[in-house]
Amino acid sequence: KDTLRFGPFKPKGLTDPATGRRPFAVLQLRQDDKAGELWSLVGMQTRMKRHEQERIFRSLPGLENAEFVRYGSVHRNTFIDSPKFLQPWLEYRGRPGLFFAGQITGVEGYVESASGGLVAGINAARAVLGETPVVFPSETAIGSLMNYISDPSRTDFQPMNVSYGLIQSYTAPLETKKKTPKRDRRREYAEKALMIAEDFYQRVAPPALPSETFTCL
Repeated sequence: KDTLRFGPFKPKGLTDPATGRRPFAVLQLRQDDKAGELWSLVGMQTRMKRHEQERIFRSLPGLENAEFVRYGSVHRNTFIDSPKFLQPWLEYRGRPGLFFAGQITGVEGYVESASGGLVAGINAARAVLGETPVVFPSETAIGSLMNYISDPSRTDFQPMNVSYGLIQSYTAPLETKKKTPKRDRRREYAEKALMIAEDFYQRVAPPALPSETFTCL
């Protein structure tokens, strides 16, 4: 029942100046215009009727006299069954040259969608040049996410953000009984992933082209 308090309503780090206490939950407002007159209520996708939304929102301190120009609604998240149809380099199985990227592949988040675009773009270019596709290392954030959405053994597929839980070598049982603090363990693993990513880049990066080969339009 407290799930939202650890998501869009998370009050950590905020103190009520009137009482000096941390609130139970907070509602985040995002400025949507230069004048500061139009604000979005973050995380307020809901299936409640409009009059119920207005009743609840007006009960919150500071929103008693707000003018609501648009109400929240639940959006549909459309995605393909990527484990069945996509290779780890985001090429469609059975149709060479067709690549997918972004939220439709079953990734959640702006960074994750952009990462998929990077993978698909690199491999689409390599396909045009007649080169073999590249698969990002599974020890990296991008590689682990691509593995998640393209694993053909996954039958109950649902969209996913990038997380340490997707990286198998990170979640593997510790070899020693001494437990490393999570923060230290993640820092060490991030540094290791950066080295692996750098080595990967050096192996697959195309040779630099002379500047005269580019035309500015």
